[in-house]
Amino acid sequence: MHPASLWKPLGEGRAQCRLCCHFCLIDPGARGRCGVRVNRDGALFTLVWDRVAALNVDPVEKKPLYHFLPGSLTFSFGTMGCNLGCSFCQNASLSQPPRQGSPVEGRKADPEGLVQAALDSGCRSVSYTYSEPTVFFELMAAAARRAKAAGLANIMVTNGFMSPECLDALAPLVDAANVDLKAFTPAFYEQVCEAKLEPVKRNIRRMRELGWWIELTTLVIPGLNDSPGELSEMARFIVEQAGAHTPWHLSRFHPDFRLTDRPPTPESTLETAWKIGKDAGLEHVYVGNLPGNAHNATLCPGCGAVAVERRGFALPSGAPPGGVCPGCGRPLAGRFD
Repeated sequence: MHPASLWKPLGEGRAQCRLCCHFCLIDPGARGRCGVRVNRDGALFTLVWDRVAALNVDPVEKKPLYHFLPGSLTFSFGTMGCNLGCSFCQNASLSQPPRQGSPVEGRKADPEGLVQAALDSGCRSVSYTYSEPTVFFELMAAAARRAKAAGLANIMVTNGFMSPECLDALAPLVDAANVDLKAFTPAFYEQVCEAKLEPVKRNIRRMRELGWWIELTTLVIPGLNDSPGELSEMARFIVEQAGAHTPWHLSRFHPDFRLTDRPPTPESTLETAWKIGKDAGLEHVYVGNLPGNAHNATLCPGCGAVAVERRGFALPSGAPPGGVCPGCGRPLAGRFD
């Protein structure tokens, strides 16, 4: 075990975790909701400081990030545990076992070794992903400091439910984030994800203020978050609070974990959602998890030319030099250098 950050003692051996917006009150010997932070004799410890459960070299487009160092590789890793309990979780084998009291598993790792592996792999960034990186804050922060010193960018793939203290601590370390905006009703977050919507909205606004490059992803689930009204509200929020240039990735749902009572998202639903995003004023709306869909290329919001062609996660023509539209020369939103 390794001493945890962002917590405070409460007396009588209890501790309050200040890492995410659950602000768990943890009795001696107990774990927080994430399953990877434990109270030992009144002090909080992390169980995932040196336990990496998933590690890969990925195209950055897989995060998905389409406007941040496109065409580059990112060194991706994550631990077990999560602060949410989404019934549709597609990484449940990593995220959920510690929440149910199971042992925390993973290969031994340390920040120095992870960053060196990223450099050796020819990556331009390190991505904290697969499970929720908030719950392995200590490992992420230590690796991110070393990555930044080595000239690598830092990327979070997150549910956005971290505490204000956590976000402030990460502010100078993170360069880009893909935030999973799961729905736009409090009921969905509370009943389906065991969380709340408002902190996620607040953190998206704050990330933009901090200067992070952000892209948003929504898994469109039939009958749960796919109504035109809800999608319209979500799109308006993105335009008004994150900016019309913010990419919105609409992903196709497939039955998984505990949510197996509905079919994959119809392509027609994703087409409708794409149109809703564009009608709201978003410049870049993408459809994911649907091979061959036309809404995977980056179109110039000025002249409409294809600025970045994609086939899956590959860029056949590469990223546009200088990050400008090859048709009209308009600068594209994001970081292309």
